[in-house]
Amino acid sequence: MGDFNLALVIVAIVVCVIVFLFNIYLLVNYQHPDDANQAYFPKIIVVLGLSVAAISILMLPADVANRQACEHALYNGACNLTLPMKTLWLVIYILDAFLVFFCIPFAMFYYEGDQDKSTWQRIKSSLIWVVATAIICGLLLGILYALVGKVDFSVRHLSSPVANFPNSWETLSSTKPCIVPGNNECAASLANASSQKTWTMRTTFPEYVVALATIVGSVLFSIFGGVGIFCLPLGLIFSFIRRPKAVITRSQYIKEATEMGKKARELKKAADALRQEERSGVKGRKWRKNVKSVEKELLLLEDDVSALEEMYPQGETAETAWVMTVLGYLAKIVLGVFGLIISVAWIVHIVIYLLISPPLSPFLNIVFIKLDDVWGLLGTLAFAFFCFYLLLAVIAGEMMIGLRLVFITIHPMKWGGTLMNSFLFNVGLILLCSISVIQFCATSFAYYAQATAAQEIFGHTLESLRGIKYLYKYNVFQYVFLILAILTLIYYLIFGWKKKKPSGRFQLSS
Repeated sequence: MGDFNLALVIVAIVVCVIVFLFNIYLLVNYQHPDDANQAYFPKIIVVLGLSVAAISILMLPADVANRQACEHALYNGACNLTLPMKTLWLVIYILDAFLVFFCIPFAMFYYEGDQDKSTWQRIKSSLIWVVATAIICGLLLGILYALVGKVDFSVRHLSSPVANFPNSWETLSSTKPCIVPGNNECAASLANASSQKTWTMRTTFPEYVVALATIVGSVLFSIFGGVGIFCLPLGLIFSFIRRPKAVITRSQYIKEATEMGKKARELKKAADALRQEERSGVKGRKWRKNVKSVEKELLLLEDDVSALEEMYPQGETAETAWVMTVLGYLAKIVLGVFGLIISVAWIVHIVIYLLISPPLSPFLNIVFIKLDDVWGLLGTLAFAFFCFYLLLAVIAGEMMIGLRLVFITIHPMKWGGTLMNSFLFNVGLILLCSISVIQFCATSFAYYAQATAAQEIFGHTLESLRGIKYLYKYNVFQYVFLILAILTLIYYLIFGWKKKKPSGRFQLSS
């Protein structure tokens, strides 16, 4: 038994190292050339944040494996040799909250600070904002914890008088579950309503912090995840459908490039005008709206340029580039179809296991258990994949909504062209939603992940927390998730087939 847990510890360490190295690889390849060899503090936060998010997702499968370490114990003390998962959960999520609400805002304030100021002035300005945020958050958390930081567990009081053991147990049945004839107080199913009581106790402050962070993340998760669950695969599928079928002619290329050049000059004039307004101190609501509009148009223009380069590859490697483009779209259709199957499986599982009471079937829970029977870690790997897929859906949903709503700041992630503020924003989003993804998975796969530390935190405690439990009791987040998923599916089925038309002349709001 001890050897099993030693192996589990070794695997956990190896996985953490691999995750850390992979995140460094992502940072190096996604960062913008302007951030090369500088902005080291934001880069450290990005790597740390991505590592914490990935490890938190992987901790639920590790929690299941940790439970299995003492499932077939030969002696009572065997479970003492397993990992302290509840402590590890609290540590990872307190670190998650600290990164989201303090480290990442500080790094963003510092990175986006006025470049004309000295380093100390930028640090001072960032600290003022972060300290003010910390004080406000601390006061709110302290007040809420003091007032409603309790859990209410519904329990049933059962009792039965003492009696001698019967000569035969055959007299006991579902209609006569008690030893003493005529006394049914010992059976929960037959006890009267007055036997149900509410057991109140105060939760720990770390668990309360995790619970509130989960609520914030659940709001974002239900919106972005609901949109992204179908946006992620259908975006790939319809990208293949709208793909360029052949290389365009040189005259067509010149015509399109000329139009894009005009659009680029308009955007440059608009950006110069906004920069002049900023220097003059005019930064009102209209200015911020115009900034968002320019950011959105610039992002769309970059996509148009990339699409034009695909349709008319140039240089000595033009043929190779076209072949790679074709292979890329084939990969998109394969991944899109596979992702669509996973998305449909998620939606079906949510409906038949979470929204229907009692559940029609454990569905994916049984699938994971059967896979574990085939090979010990196969079900765990499939379980981890479904959790990661939800996180990818959240990012896809955020990008889709951000491109269509001008009041949401757009922070695109591009290979070799991502600025650190965009990196930090998306890492913060991933960290915030990762808590809710774990909570959602712990609830969705309660049958497979039963008796784990995650269920104790995200199941019993969170869903019994005073003032919050009703959101989970009535499946509010699940219904929002499902409704947005259906609306997104309808949107793609109606508009996904249409090719994007060239945008008109760009103008700022007057």
